[in-house]
Amino acid sequence: MSAPPIVQEPRGTSGRLDVIYERRAVRAYKPDAIDERRLRALLDAAVHAPTAMHQEPWQFIVVQNRALLKRVSDQAKEIARAAAGHLGNLLKPPGAAGDGISSPLADPEFNIFYDAGTLVVICARPTNEFVAADCWLAAENLMLAAKADGLGTCCIGFAVQALNTSEAKSELGIPADVHAFAPIIVGVPRAETLPAPRKSPVVLNWVR
Repeated sequence: MSAPPIVQEPRGTSGRLDVIYERRAVRAYKPDAIDERRLRALLDAAVHAPTAMHQEPWQFIVVQNRALLKRVSDQAKEIARAAAGHLGNLLKPPGAAGDGISSPLADPEFNIFYDAGTLVVICARPTNEFVAADCWLAAENLMLAAKADGLGTCCIGFAVQALNTSEAKSELGIPADVHAFAPIIVGVPRAETLPAPRKSPVVLNWVR
């Protein structure tokens, strides 16, 4: 039996793949509010992500209350500072390791949500080992859909612990048995975000 043909057509960055190659982590936003119609379209894109055993475990919290966002940001910074010994250079600005520059998390004015007016928290009940992956797949769909709509997004991993405290869950309406997995800020970018270089794929083996 002959081997199947190898597809050699270049995929590049043309057509429908543009949003993948042009998506950026945006950390500067205009004060514009995102209306409900646009946000619901992003949530609809999110729930079309792949999901293990078709469980679709995801649930969503949308936060557009700036005072509440600041409270969560302050709590997240406090938790991160308490864990500084474990987080190490993750708390330092890029390129600042060992040069005495302190983390922005020490700045009382710094907002971990970069003053974006909308936070989407993707949550789920951790019923199996694939739930976290499902939530992050949904997050990627949401971020790509946002890019296609001219919006910016950024994953805010430092918010996860704060969002899963009993205080935050109570204030946000997250049930006690539901875990916040993927916090994504959404907003109108203040300026163009330049592309960051990416390493080539590391192929450990190619078995034929």
